[in-house]
Amino acid sequence: MGMSRSRKITVIVVAVVLTASTPFFWLLDNPDTGQLVAASVQGATGIAALVWALMQSPTSNQQPGFVVADTGRAKATGGGRASTGVQRPQEAGNVSIRVERTGDATSDGPGSSANTGIDFS
Repeated sequence: MGMSRSRKITVIVVAVVLTASTPFFWLLDNPDTGQLVAASVQGATGIAALVWALMQSPTSNQQPGFVVADTGRAKATGGGRASTGVQRPQEAGNVSIRVERTGDATSDGPGSSANTGIDFS
C-alpha cells in the first residue's frame, strides 16, 4: 500500500525544512568550516535518502512473483487438462506472474482443455 501523493509532498517538505535547518543550528554556535561542511553533508544526505525512499514504487512492497519459461509439451485427452503455463485460482492472491516461451499444449476429446499462458480457473 503506497503513500498518497499529497502525504508524500508534505513529508518531503517537512523533512527538507528540518534537515536544511541543521546547518543553521550549527551557525548559532559559531562553528568552524569543518563543522559547517559536516552539517551540510548531513543535511544533503538526509534529503537524498528521504526522497529516494518516498519515490520507491509501491510494487516493491508486494510479494515476489514468479516466472514460468521454456516449458515442454502437454496433451490432454478424455476430459483432462493440459498446461504448459500456470494454473492458479484467482483467489490465490495478487502475485506477479510472467509466462515466456511456453511449449505446445493440446487437448483432444470432449471436456478436455489446454493452456499455454495463465489460467485463473
